[in-house]
Amino acid sequence: MRVVAGSLRGRRISGPDNETTRPTTDKVREAVFNALGSLGVVEDARVLDLCAGSGAMGIEALSRGASHCTFVETDRAALAALRDNIDSLGIADRCTVVAGDALSRTGDKGEFDLLIADPPYGFTDWPGLLEGARASFVVLESDRSPGDVPGWETVREKRYGRTVVTFLERQARASAPT
Repeated sequence: MRVVAGSLRGRRISGPDNETTRPTTDKVREAVFNALGSLGVVEDARVLDLCAGSGAMGIEALSRGASHCTFVETDRAALAALRDNIDSLGIADRCTVVAGDALSRTGDKGEFDLLIADPPYGFTDWPGLLEGARASFVVLESDRSPGDVPGWETVREKRYGRTVVTFLERQARASAPT
């Protein structure tokens, strides 16, 4: 696996040697970040990468101009690969690694411009995951469409083989009548 574009383009990213982590393919990462770039979402963004695995998505964001990425992962082998990737790429000063459950207390992780979530396929509690999220834009990667998520508007959705990528934007709250 390699960083697709940006300042780290072509640099190698290693993944954990296990069956529990499913890395995002280069093709999907390239398509996702080309779309995010055209929407102006990545440049100087604070990114939260949930179920980060090797960190490929967050690292791609940093390579394309994000200012900081917080990676959240529970799997020990994935955490080791993630930390090795951050060290070998020399980006530790722009990263925070949280060893913990990405699917709980999303709002406790801080304020972000972009949230990327790639939980294990079969995950369906998107409303629960995003309920406390403090981000204006979200990228979800799954094996199926998340459907309507309260408080979020689907901006784009595309299938790449078995992978479905959905872009969500926080809905503007209706203002109270005066």
